[in-house]
Amino acid sequence: MSSTSTRALHSSPSRASAPAIAPALGAETQALLPEAASNATARTNPLSVLPLKVVLRSLATTTISSSPLLLRPSMAIMSALAHSASPLLDPDRNPVLRFLLKHTFYAQFCAGEDAGEVRRTIASLKRDIGFTGVILGYAREVVMSEAQTRELTSDAGIQNCATVDECVRNEIVPWAAGNMETVRLASPGDFVALKFTGAGRMALYALSGQQAPPKALADATDRICELAAARGVRLLFDAEQQAVQAGIDDWTLRYMSRYNTDGRAVVYGTYQAYLKATPRVLSAHLGAASRGGFALGVKLVRGAYLGSDPRHLMHDSKADTDAAYDGIAEAVLTRQWSGPLAGAGSGGVGFPVVDMVLASHNAESVRKGRAIVEGGRARATDVAFAQLQGMADEVSCELVASRAAAAAGAADGPGNDMGAPAVRSYKYLVWGTTGECMKYLLRRAQENRDAVQRTRSGRDAMVGEVVRRIRGMFGQCR
Repeated sequence: MSSTSTRALHSSPSRASAPAIAPALGAETQALLPEAASNATARTNPLSVLPLKVVLRSLATTTISSSPLLLRPSMAIMSALAHSASPLLDPDRNPVLRFLLKHTFYAQFCAGEDAGEVRRTIASLKRDIGFTGVILGYAREVVMSEAQTRELTSDAGIQNCATVDECVRNEIVPWAAGNMETVRLASPGDFVALKFTGAGRMALYALSGQQAPPKALADATDRICELAAARGVRLLFDAEQQAVQAGIDDWTLRYMSRYNTDGRAVVYGTYQAYLKATPRVLSAHLGAASRGGFALGVKLVRGAYLGSDPRHLMHDSKADTDAAYDGIAEAVLTRQWSGPLAGAGSGGVGFPVVDMVLASHNAESVRKGRAIVEGGRARATDVAFAQLQGMADEVSCELVASRAAAAAGAADGPGNDMGAPAVRSYKYLVWGTTGECMKYLLRRAQENRDAVQRTRSGRDAMVGEVVRRIRGMFGQCR
């Protein structure tokens, strides 16, 4: 986001200031503003907490994403911008292109280009909308073509560095500095997402061969983990393309066993429910944690590499993926060897201590997870729900409203009917220059393309919110 309030994704006047400006505004104008809503209004209309410009921008992006006629050329343009080496197509070197992207797609999905912008965006998400916290990621990453993936089987990538020192200086050191700064930008209780591919060619080569991390990268990762633990920040090691995922799984267990030893998770792995192998992989990790005496951090997602991962590795249908996600979520939340994990504990392996992030844009999956938490069935030590910034706001705001209702019920004292455990809601957002964020933005566009029905639901929710606010201008029922 930019340094001005108009560039922040969820920037708006604070709720406390609304009464002071209200007398100067007509009733029609007030109806379009984000509401300092009562708990009842927020529960009925969760999107009421969003600033109008966010609603309109979300409506625009979901309209594009849900229309094949508009999405195809948009995807082609995004792909060209993400992979071109031309200065003309580099947002960091073309000020006109940067301006256009900064105020549209970047503003919708990203946090900012520098510390000041990022802090303002995070403050707005927490204070003005009511999210518990954020998952903050540094945008530097590598998304490989098929040719680049094949090249990882040789040492060609490493040979492109004149020396190992050059790889360390130009790739690992900037990656480490960016992630250290990301941990510093996060507050205690927040999460930081970490992508190993952003560390460059040495990381890619080691990951593709399931080798131990190079010493410079291992030392840098230790420094990041130590800083996160000291600040009370959790680290989410992101899942990536299948060419490197097995290596990431190995590294994730390495750092979990080192830093998750006091009954809580500092390091989390990411498990993709759309992969047929995920129950086996997760069961193996749970067993390793149980035998090793450390907590397992589990971030469960459906998957974000539909456009690049081999299709045969994924479930055959959306229904199969949904069933896998919901079954894994229930098993981990309740700490039972059940559903897709059934049988993994048959050898007498106990279920380890687990902390969990349920990352999903599927409203039904989120509601099922909420029911387990609010019904008191969850046995995971720490549970959070998360969605990507700029996407699934109708799901996120429902979580915010649920938490507000639980807080109100607790404040009402004994005897109320809203004393269920409060769910904690987070938004995942990345920061970096407009150019650095292009590959991330491309993946968001691909994800929207592959989830057209969900995108249409988001569009319809935003249309409904705009209509509700317009009706409010004329004093009609909200």
